[in-house]
Amino acid sequence: MEANSLSGKKVVVIGGTSGIGFAVAAAALDAGARVVVASSRQASVQGALKRLGDGAAGFAVDVNEEGDVERFFGGLGPFDQLAFTAGDWGASLGAPLRELDLAVARGAFAVRFWGALAVVKHGRRTIAEGGSITLTDGIIAHRPFKGAAVNTAMLGAIEHLTRALAVDLAPVRVNAVCPGFVLTERNTRLPEDLIRGFTARLPLARGGAPAEVAEAYLYLMRGGYTTGQVLLVDGGGSVV
Repeated sequence: MEANSLSGKKVVVIGGTSGIGFAVAAAALDAGARVVVASSRQASVQGALKRLGDGAAGFAVDVNEEGDVERFFGGLGPFDQLAFTAGDWGASLGAPLRELDLAVARGAFAVRFWGALAVVKHGRRTIAEGGSITLTDGIIAHRPFKGAAVNTAMLGAIEHLTRALAVDLAPVRVNAVCPGFVLTERNTRLPEDLIRGFTARLPLARGGAPAEVAEAYLYLMRGGYTTGQVLLVDGGGSVV
């Protein structure tokens, strides 16, 4: 069977106003889709829409508030594809265990795990039967480092959630993208020596471009026989 076309499809990107999410929205537009982006800040939504141009719409939604998520999808109408790229690393990243504030650690799950689950819970009601949901985790789920125990566990939980939802929601497909070090707006502001430290040992010794990672999301939207999978886009970081 030929891969699904995105032309004329309605693609929803939660977290689609910056970084990887914006790149996914832009790539989907280029593929002929109608795109809806959502973010917690209305100003971010407006800025993204100016950059995306015709064919894009956007709304502010707080994924930490289930009622807000329910209202968003209630007013959205039917759609075909959903990508969740929203994220907040939280203050726990890099904290030694002896200094870990458990209340802060719980917050690491708020957006990326519980927010994603709220979006899937309410989005599934109006997604097309042949559609798909793509979640997002990160390479430290596979390559943990000191001080990142909480975030490693959270990202691993997203991968297990992906597999379970693929079973629960079939025939809607559910997959995840696992990016490595990506040169988003946030990461490009890091010191150059720190960026080199993240990338020097990679087989592809550089940071990834958001547009390169976005291609993984578009594949998973189009790939009608792919579900329950985690697609690593990490410059080879998982093999060294």
